[in-house]
Amino acid sequence: MFSILTNSMPAGKRRNVGFACLGLSQPFGFSVGLVSGGLFQGSPLGWRFGYYLCAGITFILTAVNFFKLPADRPRGRFTLYKLRTEIDWTGILLSSSCLGIISYVIITGDLSKMKRAENIVLLCTAAIEIPLFLGWINWREKTGKSALISNSLWKNTGFTTICAMIFLSWAVVNGIETLMSLFFQEVQELSPIQAAIRFLPNVLIGVILNLGTGLMVHRLKANHLVLVTTILSAGSPLLMAIIGPRWSWWYCAFWAMLLCPLSADGKYCPPLFPFITTSVNIIVVIFTVANLIIADVFTPETQGLAGAVFNTVAQFGTSVGLAVFAIISANVTQRSSYENKSSPDALMIGYRAVFWTCFGLMVLASGIGALGLRKVGKVGLKRD
Repeated sequence: MFSILTNSMPAGKRRNVGFACLGLSQPFGFSVGLVSGGLFQGSPLGWRFGYYLCAGITFILTAVNFFKLPADRPRGRFTLYKLRTEIDWTGILLSSSCLGIISYVIITGDLSKMKRAENIVLLCTAAIEIPLFLGWINWREKTGKSALISNSLWKNTGFTTICAMIFLSWAVVNGIETLMSLFFQEVQELSPIQAAIRFLPNVLIGVILNLGTGLMVHRLKANHLVLVTTILSAGSPLLMAIIGPRWSWWYCAFWAMLLCPLSADGKYCPPLFPFITTSVNIIVVIFTVANLIIADVFTPETQGLAGAVFNTVAQFGTSVGLAVFAIISANVTQRSSYENKSSPDALMIGYRAVFWTCFGLMVLASGIGALGLRKVGKVGLKRD
């Protein structure tokens, strides 16, 4: 999608709005799915109908994309020799196995299981694969062969910084969203539809931020824009960390929703509606600014790769964040003084620990942005 936008629109306000609209579609789709999910769950159709509906819509979109998406530039004839030599299969194996092993081990959600011998061996294997991958990529570049991810990609300070920020921010985004839904239902004991309604301010602020960022990003310095929004977003987990379980929604939760650093992400929402699990969303401001940085500093030949790396980092942040937060919440709850570990009070102790962790990570992301993006000025300017 990134390459399609950059190839179809020249640099300037129009492209900025295009990236913003790409983000705007996400909170809008989330809100439709959220409301529809509540209606399906409470109707004779049941939640499974959502799967059938999504499958039908996906099929229609596939057919539309086949006929409407612009054709790619002509490429050379496909041969098995090119398939074998022009793709970095070893790099793919090393990177995929490393990320897969890490995700597999930490997704257990139990610290005691992670201490088992087999899991320790797996983590050690993943740790060894990281320098092996970097060395392999360096050798491929020196010999003039295609590399999966060029090490030179990380020499761009702005890109490396924005990747680090998106890793931390996506971990926090999904952690806050999941814990908020659990807080509403498991602690305050609200129904799924009541919990869903409380997410609507998040959708509204996501729409406003997307449009505002696309229209104004070329007038503001990117480092200031990202830094201010990241600092403000840190207020969301802070408010949830100090919230009282019996407090009114308007005291803290409402303001936490407005400050929450996501554009209504529906990637992981099992407590609400089981089938809202596949939408792809990105933090509003960082998403737009990151894409514009990639479009400005990288050549057309490397823009697609940089965009893919950026999205991979974000997805990996999601996996790591959810797993780590689950471990923190479960262990803190188990060590609490409450006999009933599934009671609202016991669960709230674990949730509160996660919210404090999210607050700390957002402060860290703000510090990384302040240092790494200090030389990044305005992006998305029109080129003559």
